[in-house]
Amino acid sequence: MAPGRASLAPMRGVHHIAIICSDYERSKRFYVEVLGFAVLHEAWRAARSSWKCDLDAGNARIELFSFPDPPPRPSRPEACGLRHLAFAVSDLAAEVERLTRLGVVVEPIRLDPYTERRFTFFADPDGLPLELYEEPEGAD
Repeated sequence: MAPGRASLAPMRGVHHIAIICSDYERSKRFYVEVLGFAVLHEAWRAARSSWKCDLDAGNARIELFSFPDPPPRPSRPEACGLRHLAFAVSDLAAEVERLTRLGVVVEPIRLDPYTERRFTFFADPDGLPLELYEEPEGAD
């Protein structure tokens, strides 16, 4: 058992993160073609007039959903609830350069004063904040 982990906690990790998209095809292109996640399964759910797409995000899955006219979610950086999703990368500068070439607006790279690791933020097509966090190969 990992240090600090409660002995009664049956959680083994994050299985998936579900995202409702305002424009399903646009978001699917972003997560697949820009971020590079592979489609594991995609299904049209006629009863809900909704697409569901499972993406391979390495150690977890991302589920993209479409629903007719989803209401916008109020979002501020320090609002209660989900703040952002963070993805581990081994070479932050190279990934920022790649995203920039693809037209993604990426914030300047910063240094986390606690971990001394580099990170940056950008957004998905619906404005969901996404973070790239540098974890060099072999780092814990």
